[in-house]
Amino acid sequence: MKNPRFSAVVIAAVLALNILCGCGGKAQHWAYNHEPDKEVLTLYDNGRAVFEDSECTYVKDASFITLTGKDGKATSHRYEQNGDELVFYKAAVYNRESGSKDDGIIGKWVQDNGRNLFEFTKEGQFNEDGYFYGHYTVKENEGTIKLMYVDPLQDTLLYYRLDGDTMIIEYPWTLVPVSDKKNEQGQTTIPANGGN
Repeated sequence: MKNPRFSAVVIAAVLALNILCGCGGKAQHWAYNHEPDKEVLTLYDNGRAVFEDSECTYVKDASFITLTGKDGKATSHRYEQNGDELVFYKAAVYNRESGSKDDGIIGKWVQDNGRNLFEFTKEGQFNEDGYFYGHYTVKENEGTIKLMYVDPLQDTLLYYRLDGDTMIIEYPWTLVPVSDKKNEQGQTTIPANGGN
């Protein structure tokens, strides 16, 4: 004969463990739109997250998702939710290679990884990575640069901050739900409070 009290204790323990581990909770699984089957960001309802294979926690407000790593370092990312897409901004550091501090953003800027670059001219033209060209406008009071490509690409709005010969550029990446995963209710919206 089975002991009902023992069964109830085991079931309660399993449920408690699932809640503590975050198992069984709803999550949003996001991928870059150019790699829709490769997960890059997962946001769990309990405030846990995985970003580019690193576990962290997150909080969210109307404009930012702040990810905090195990080392305690917090990084805030602007975001906009557009239907089933999430426009997620990632910041990168660029160093001036030409031009002077008095020229603002005008000059050649190379990312600290040495691979990516932006070049802005006084005539309002830009070069991105030596492949994409077009015209740009700057709104210094908003800290934005709007890129209008010659190629049939969508205009891109960057956020930037200048600090001498260093520029932080926040570049938008379009994320889509991972094509081979769906959360329990098929939702792709982010919990209103980051699970907290």
